[in-house]
Amino acid sequence: MPNASFAAERTLLQTLEAMAASAPEEGLTLRDIMDQLDESAFGAGLFFLALPCCIPFLYGVPQVVSLPMMALAGQMAAGRSQPWMPEKFGERKIDRKGLTQMAKGGRKWLGWIETFTKPRLKGITGKRSERIIGGFLCLFSASIMVPLPMTNTVPGFGVALASFGLINKDGVLVILGLLLGFAWIFGLVVLGPVALLALIGAAKDAIMGFTA
Repeated sequence: MPNASFAAERTLLQTLEAMAASAPEEGLTLRDIMDQLDESAFGAGLFFLALPCCIPFLYGVPQVVSLPMMALAGQMAAGRSQPWMPEKFGERKIDRKGLTQMAKGGRKWLGWIETFTKPRLKGITGKRSERIIGGFLCLFSASIMVPLPMTNTVPGFGVALASFGLINKDGVLVILGLLLGFAWIFGLVVLGPVALLALIGAAKDAIMGFTA
């Protein structure tokens, strides 16, 4: 398989569409995919991996990419100059059907980013800031693994927006992505237990009413 990067010739969404169209039926490993992106850019890898997490009702793929997302974000927070993926993560595979769903869903849900983004507030996307942003993205990525319905979509959008902002030196997108991720974490930590207690209380009332 050719190992050339598409990054200089296409946008990230166009790169994904091209990969989906040319992938074999059994799909590509995450290492193959990273090889076709610009491996020197954490933003490109995180954006790609976050895409399936943004697409509602796309099951299976978010669970494949959540740990590699944490690994990349953690490396960014640690100040590494280039991303590295552990062997067990790199061999995870997304089949052609999954890649096609990602390409179509990415265009549908995130296609607007390509026309909206532009370089601005560049200080937020500098090397020193990247380490702080990487720590937050690692936290957002970890929340995707929470075993609750629809827990991947909101943090997936947060990571996708922030990472695309890093790629294009767009501090506004980075801020939007971080705010979205923070709102999700707040809801998960603070409002989640409240909702759970309310459901437990309602269930108890229903049982008592049934047995009365």
